[in-house]
Formats: sequence, C-alpha cells, structure tokens
Amino acid sequence: MYLGIDLGTSELKAVLLDDRNQVAALAGEPLTVQRAQPLWSEQDPDDWWMALERVVARLRHENPAAWAAVRSIGLSGQMHGAVVLDANQRVLRPTMLWNDGRSAAQCAALEAEVPSLRAITGNLAMPGFTAPKLLWLRQHERALFQQIAKVLLPKDWIRLRLCGESVSEMSDASGTLWLDVGARCWSDALLAATGLSREQMPRLVEGNAISGQLQRAIADRWGLRPGIPIAGGAGDNAASAVGIGAVRPGEGFVSLGTSGVVFLSCNRFLPNPEAAVHTFCHALPGRWHKMSVMLSAASALRWVRTLLGLSSEAQLVELVGKLSPAARASAPIFLPYLDGERTPHNDVFAQGVLFGLGHSHDAAAIGYAVMEGVGFGLADGWRALGVVPGEVASLALVGGGARSAGWAQTLSSTLGVALAVQHGGHASAAVGAGRLAWLADGGDEADVCRSEGSAQTFVPDASEAALLAPRLDRFRALYPALRHQFRPP
Repeated sequence: MYLGIDLGTSELKAVLLDDRNQVAALAGEPLTVQRAQPLWSEQDPDDWWMALERVVARLRHENPAAWAAVRSIGLSGQMHGAVVLDANQRVLRPTMLWNDGRSAAQCAALEAEVPSLRAITGNLAMPGFTAPKLLWLRQHERALFQQIAKVLLPKDWIRLRLCGESVSEMSDASGTLWLDVGARCWSDALLAATGLSREQMPRLVEGNAISGQLQRAIADRWGLRPGIPIAGGAGDNAASAVGIGAVRPGEGFVSLGTSGVVFLSCNRFLPNPEAAVHTFCHALPGRWHKMSVMLSAASALRWVRTLLGLSSEAQLVELVGKLSPAARASAPIFLPYLDGERTPHNDVFAQGVLFGLGHSHDAAAIGYAVMEGVGFGLADGWRALGVVPGEVASLALVGGGARSAGWAQTLSSTLGVALAVQHGGHASAAVGAGRLAWLADGGDEADVCRSEGSAQTFVPDASEAALLAPRLDRFRALYPALRHQFRPP
C-alpha cells in the first residue's frame, strides 16, 4: 500500500493506493485562503499540517489493515508558494501562494537583472512564481528577509515535518524561477538576483527517487513503520499527469481545479515563454512538460454560486443544464480573470467581467456565462501551446469541475478535442503522489504509470461549436479593449 498526499489550495487530500493501482481509500480536509489586501493570497503552513493530521487519523481509523500496509509515501502540492524558515526551521510569516499578485514590479526587476532568465527557466517572470515573492520580501520586509535560512515550496515543508530534511524535486522547483530547467539544477545567477544562495535552497531529487525516511516520532504517532521512504513527489500538475498515466510525449490533460491547466508531456526542453506558456521538468527523469495556466477555473464557479446565493455548485450546474441553445447564445460574456491571469496575458491586474447583462438574464444564464468563460480561457491556453490541429486526438479531463458532464461537453466543443474523464480524476494529483511513492519503492514505470481508462469520453459537437465560435470571438475582443481599464489609477 502507498500513501499519496496532495496539498491543494482549497483542500488537502490523501489516498491509499494498492499495488494493483486501485485507490483503497481517499480522505480530504478543506483549506481556506487569507486575502488581507488586494492582490494578496496567503495560507498558514500550520493549517496544512493540522489538516494532514485529521486526514491521517480518518484514513487510519477507517482503513486499519490498509494503513498498516503502507510501504512508502509520496507528496504532491500547490506550486510556487514561498515558505520561509529561520535557522531553527521556524516559519517566519504566512506563505505567499501561487495566486498572490503583489510582486509584478519585482518580476520586471528580475528580467532586467538577468536578461537570460527566460532562456534559463523557459518561462516569463510572473508574480505567481516564487523568486519574485522573495524579492518583494527583500524590499518590503527586509528584517524578516535577513532571517531566512531556507525557502521551501508548500509540499516540501510537509516533507520537512515528515523526514526532517529540506528536499525538493524537479517539477516543483521548475516553478520557482531559480531552476535551470533544461539542466535540472539551481541557477546561481537567478538566486543571486534575489539575494539568495544554494545554501538556502533544498536539495534536489527526481520525483521517483527517495528523498528521505519517515521520522520515528511521526511514525509512532501515526502508527506506521519508522524509516518508510518518502518519494520526491511532484508539483500538482506533474503529479496529476503521473496519476492518469500522461508521462509520454503528446499525452496530456485539461484540469478544472481551483485553477485551469492544459498540460502536454514532452521528451525535450521546448520553451515558449513569449506566449506565457510554462515549460517545466516532468516528475520523471529525462522528461519535461509544457502547460498553459489560468488562475480561476472551478474557483470561478464557486464564486458565482456564492454570489447568486445558491446552496451548491451542483444546483447551479443543474440550472445551467436546462438552458436552451437560444438562451445560451444570448447569455453574457464572462472574462474569468478573478485573480488576474497567466496564459496568455500574463496580467496580474486583469479582472473578471460580466459583459452584456440584461433584464432577461437569470442565475442560469450567468452560471452558464461563467462556465463558458472558463472554457474560453482554456481555449486561449490551448492555442498558446501551439498544437497543430489533429496532432493531439484526446486529452484527459481531471479536477473537481470534471464531475459536470455538461461542462465537460461544452469544453470539448470549445477546444475541438475529445476529453476523457478519468476514474477518480478529481484526486489525480494524490494518486500521482501515491504512484511516485510506488516507483520509489521499486515499482516498474510501465506497470505503475498506466492509464486506468476513462469513465466517459466527450467529443466535440459541431452544432455546439458553431454556437460557441462567435461568442469566443467576442470573448477574445474584450480583453484588449478593457486591459488599460484594469490598471490601478
């Protein structure tokens, strides 16, 4: 049995994965985000640990035999967050998250300081990445910055608590702007540009390698064997790819989680930063991936459900499902930039917009506009990846939003590609973490990283695509028309 832990933004999940590639148990605990000021987004690492303790207690209580059989642990997590520690491993401040947008000025400063940044990292400097956050701390919280002994990514802080070692792996480290992504090692030039050194960075391993062993104190409290190996693991999207078996060139997925992602695996370092495409190391040696990222996907559906006073997203989705084609064609247009945007705009100041509201629009029309707008944002990302039509026949669909068949169908018609909803796709990152734990325990990649098949496949519908096309054109015209209005006065 293998324990996969996924530290998300809105939930911490854990799975018990057996050696037949079946999920024996799943548990999760919700997490909240603090937004003390505009553009800020933070979490307290202690909240992550308390959530993990509760998840472990539930798994152990409800599945005692499976829990006792755990042989290895794997980690997945939200990327880019800055956990800053002093020399005593004390957390110095709340963690600035991936969707924290306060460091736009520092991104420009980094690119000016290191003109080769894009060539080294394969990415633009964006506020979501870790390095600009540290430069912001250096400039705005200097006394605190001078106390920093280590900088860890969120899941790697969990690892520190588990094994007592500061270790990261290639996929998550790719999102820091400190990694030479082609060479898979830290870049001294980029570290120096933020006033840091390799001594303040964690040791790097591959995602399928052993990073440390479970400490006795934690093992005794959790009822596990001391010394259990802990795999390197992966950032959430690379872990999801491992979880669904997308580890070979041309394989990929669309994720409808808190954020939205289109992910494609490749066997070479092929950056395209000018299109705001991310190019990162994959979780397995000798592989990379490229992806487009939008900052608000399923989180936009939660936002509008709360705004409309409905009890659940499922209730809103049900209302949307009753809309006629004519009602959909006349619905408002939604720009899903509630947290700014990455691909393709790289604009931290971009804002959400409902355009074209009228007296006839009800909750269902607004809900549809939001779901459609998220799909249009993903279509922008899909185009930015530069995939030739017909090059990719199908993509997996994962994340909480994948539970909605209507949303999946509309998204397939929007992208023009078949989408296969995976069994357990809402927990694919946790499954991927479990699979990486299995690989660290000696598992064979061909057996471990296979696709388990799809629960349902959605193919583009020509009539729906015809309805969507003019609306997508209007969507794409709105951002350039409004972008200067998004800037603060």
